[in-house]
Amino acid sequence: MKRHGGGAALFEDIERQIQSYVEWLRLLVESLGALVIAAGVLVVIVGLIRYALSRANDNFIPIRLAFGRYLTLALELQLAADILSTSVAPSWERIGKLAAIAVIRTALNYFLSKEIREERASASAEREVATIPGSNDGRPAPPRAEG
Repeated sequence: MKRHGGGAALFEDIERQIQSYVEWLRLLVESLGALVIAAGVLVVIVGLIRYALSRANDNFIPIRLAFGRYLTLALELQLAADILSTSVAPSWERIGKLAAIAVIRTALNYFLSKEIREERASASAEREVATIPGSNDGRPAPPRAEG
């Protein structure tokens, strides 16, 4: 009777099949991350062309914010791909590499998100100042009420 041998072979076949599916999924997620970066670069190029043609804006904050959002999403996708890769064949070496990559990507993501928040706050403050009468629009401030 070779029941135990057959069961082990079946288990190994299933394990190989799962590893194959996860590798395809990892490749898909990794490719999606690369496509997100490429889309972000295209958005930046279009934004720069519009900026060069109009010169209406004197800063690149909206372009940088848009690109930062694309990079943040791409970093998340790349980290997900690394997690998938490690989940099917965990070894201490792969886990160590994943931990190092996760720390680096998390730090990058944190600082990128922080910069995006600061840029948004700065852009919002600039818009508020520009809408206050007499602030930066060249018109005199309205007369103050005496009281």
